[in-house]
Amino acid sequence: MGRVKPSKFEIFLNYKLWLSSVTGEGIIEEDRYKLLQLIKEKGSLMAAANEMKISYRKAWGDLKKAEELLGYELIIRQRGGKDGGQSQLTPKAVNLLEAYNVLHTKMDDAVEKAYLEFKQKTEKLKG
Repeated sequence: MGRVKPSKFEIFLNYKLWLSSVTGEGIIEEDRYKLLQLIKEKGSLMAAANEMKISYRKAWGDLKKAEELLGYELIIRQRGGKDGGQSQLTPKAVNLLEAYNVLHTKMDDAVEKAYLEFKQKTEKLKG
């Protein structure tokens, strides 16, 4: 039996969650969350940037911008030597990741519930 091809009229829900400053500048969203998670796992900003296929300069710049907007440091950097540098998350960054994860999970649940209600109401429109 072949795969069922979705109709071009099917509706899919997509949404993004990000936290921004009062001026609208992004502080944390999916990519920065992932970058911080990778730094936590790998112990290196360079390794995290490589994994995400972005330049070290972009990763560093994104984190510096977020730190400026938040008013606190997210990572502690130790410059490289023979074995390379290391980076670790500050306790505030760990708390931020945990809080963002909880928020995202709750938002996912609420959005899923709202979307199911939407689908139920729009099923009546199909004829």
